[in-house]
Amino acid sequence: MDMATTTSTAAHTSLASVTLEVADLEAAHRFYSAFGVDTYIRLREAPEAHSTGFRGFTLALTVSGPATVDAFVAAAVDAGATVPKPPAKSLWGYGGVVQAPDGTFWKIATSAKRDNGPATREIDEVVLLLGVEDVKATKQFYVDRGLTVAKSFGGKYAEFAPGQSSPVKLALYKRRGLAKDLGVPADGTGSHRIVLSGTADAFTDLDGFTWETAASPAPTAP
Repeated sequence: MDMATTTSTAAHTSLASVTLEVADLEAAHRFYSAFGVDTYIRLREAPEAHSTGFRGFTLALTVSGPATVDAFVAAAVDAGATVPKPPAKSLWGYGGVVQAPDGTFWKIATSAKRDNGPATREIDEVVLLLGVEDVKATKQFYVDRGLTVAKSFGGKYAEFAPGQSSPVKLALYKRRGLAKDLGVPADGTGSHRIVLSGTADAFTDLDGFTWETAASPAPTAP
C-alpha cells in the first residue's frame, strides 16, 4: 500500500524551481542580479558542498540576437565572471559561455546570426541541461516520474515539457558532449551544487542530481 502510494506520487512530479548551492550567498545574489538572471533561480548557502572540475550541468539562455548575447556576457564579466568560451558565430547561430564566480556555467546563445535590433536584456528561454551518462536511461527514469518528453534526439538529447510553476525547462545531454560544448574538461568530482525542486517526493536521479519536494506556497489573505 505504501509502495503504491509512493509510486503514484512520484509519477506526477514536475520541475518547480532550480536552486544553486553557493559558498557566499551575498556575493552570489549580487552577481546574479547584475547578470540579470536572478528571477530564474534560487540560491542557498552551502559552503561545505565541495566539488572540483565540471559539475555536470549548465544553464542556457536563449536570447533574440548577437548584440543581446554580447550584452549578457559583458554584464557577467563586469560582475566577476570568466569566459571559457567567448561569443562566436557557428552553424546554428551565435553564442558564448561564462562561468559565474560560484562555478556555475551559463551559455548565452541565439539562433540569429545578424541583429535585427538593438541589444536588450530580455531572455526568451532558460534551459537547465543536465550532463548524463546515458540519455535514454535517464529520460525513461524521468518519464516514469511523470515528466513529458517535448523533444528527443535518440541517445544524444532530450527535453521535457516545462512545469507550470517553473520558468526553467529541463533537458538532458551527454555529459562529455555538454562539457565539450562549454569548452571545459568533462572530469569532475563531489557535489553537483544544484538542487531541483519538484512537485512530488524527494529523490536522486541516475547521475546523482538531487530533487527535493518544493515548498508549498504561503497562503494568501482572503
